[in-house]
Amino acid sequence: MMKKIDKYYPIIPVLVAYAVLLGYGLVNPGKWQLVSQLAFYCTLGQAFNLFMGMTGYVDFGYVAFMGVGTYGMAVSIYHLYDKGLGLWIVVIGLVLGALFATLLSLAVGAVALRLRGAYFAIATIGVNEGFRYLVEGARIWNGSEGMIFTRHMKKAMGRETAMALSTFWADILMFGVAILAAALTLVYMRNKVGYALTALREDEDAAKVMGINVTKYKIIAFITSAAMAGLLGATAWALKLNYVYPADVFEIHYTVEAIIIVLLGGAGTLLGPIVGGLIYGISKYYLSIVLPGFQLLIFAPIIIGIIVLFPEGTVGVLKKRLMGTPLQKYVI
Repeated sequence: MMKKIDKYYPIIPVLVAYAVLLGYGLVNPGKWQLVSQLAFYCTLGQAFNLFMGMTGYVDFGYVAFMGVGTYGMAVSIYHLYDKGLGLWIVVIGLVLGALFATLLSLAVGAVALRLRGAYFAIATIGVNEGFRYLVEGARIWNGSEGMIFTRHMKKAMGRETAMALSTFWADILMFGVAILAAALTLVYMRNKVGYALTALREDEDAAKVMGINVTKYKIIAFITSAAMAGLLGATAWALKLNYVYPADVFEIHYTVEAIIIVLLGGAGTLLGPIVGGLIYGISKYYLSIVLPGFQLLIFAPIIIGIIVLFPEGTVGVLKKRLMGTPLQKYVI
C-alpha cells in the first residue's frame, strides 16, 4: 500500500509550488497580474511537456490546439448566452475547448505522427498558420473579424459574475488546468504509458523491436497534451479576455515560449515546467521594466547560457544533487 502511495509523492512539491504562487497573488492583489502571467507560463509548459518531454518530439504547431480551445469557449458563450444556462455555458465552453483541440490533434496526428524526429517538427511548423488562414478564409467563427463576447457574458450570468470570472476565476481555473496536466503527467510516468514513452524517447527502433506499440503511445501523449492546451486557451484567453481573433490566438511565439520553458526546467520532468515557467516569466517581466525595449536582447543570451550550462534543465540538475537523499522521491 505504501509503495503505491510513494509513487505519487512527486505531486506534493507541484501542489506546494502552485499553492505558494496562488497565496502570493491573494496576499498581494497588486501583483495578481504577474501571478496570472506566471501561472499561464507554468501551465503552458506543463501541457507542452506531456508530449515533448515524454516523447522527445517537438511540435511547432502546438499553439493551434490552444487557439481552437479558445474558440471552444468563445462559441459556447457567443451562441448560448440567451438560452438561460447561466454558468453552465462555461462548463460547456471547457468541454468544447478540450473537444476541438482533441479533434484537431487527431487530424494532425493521423498525418504527422507517421513521421519521426526533424521530419515531424517540419511537418507541424505550418499547422497553426494553415489553420489560422482556414478560419479567416472560410470565415469560420466570424473569420478575421473575430468574436467579441463581453456583452454576451454579462447577459448570460450578470455583470458582477462576468467581471469576477474574467478578473479572478479564469485564473483559478487556469491553476486547475495546470494541476490536472501535472497529475496526468505523473500518472503516465508511473504506469506502462510512461515506461513505453521513455523507451520510445530513448530509442524508437529498439522500443518497436521490444514489441511496444509506439504509435499508440505517441497518440495518447499527443491527444492528452492537445486537450490540456485547449483547456488553457479556453480559460487563460477566452474566459479572461472575452474576445478572440485568429491572428492573436494562432501566434507561433506561444509555441516557442513553451519550448523554452520546458528546456529551462527540464524536458520529461514533473517539476521542470513550473521551474522553467517561473524563470522565464519572472525574467521576462522584470527585464521589460528595467530595460524596456532591450529585454529580448538581454533575455536571449541568458536563456542560451542556462540551457548550455544545464542541458538536462534546472530540475535535471536538482535530481542529480538529491540522488540518494530522502528528498529524492519528491523530485522527478
